[in-house]
Amino acid sequence: QVQLVESGGGLVQAGDSLRLSCAPSGRTFSGHAMGWFRQAPGKEREFVAAVSWNSRNTAYADSVKGRFTISRDNGKNTVNLQMNSLKPEDTAVYYCAARILYVSRAPDEYNFWGQGTQVTVSS
Repeated sequence: QVQLVESGGGLVQAGDSLRLSCAPSGRTFSGHAMGWFRQAPGKEREFVAAVSWNSRNTAYADSVKGRFTISRDNGKNTVNLQMNSLKPEDTAVYYCAARILYVSRAPDEYNFWGQGTQVTVSS
């Protein structure tokens, strides 16, 4: 069953900004760390960013540091990924995921996943 739903993907030009959102479906993830991963054609699923259950800790892939910001609003039960200065290499399907409490960079450590949203950055 789909338990997380991503939105906000689309087609943009290099240098533009985009904000992805993730919302729960059928349950709350207030006690979970939330992560964003991406997968481009022919590539493995790649860690992008994560935030802990209480928003005290965040982690970012080196490739997105300084450009992307992850945040969550427990009152709204959403987690967002603000993406600035987008590059063509950011093109991928972006997935929202959840795991208990603390951040991890490993996809296999996440138990709940969304269906993904396509982000395409043209040059």
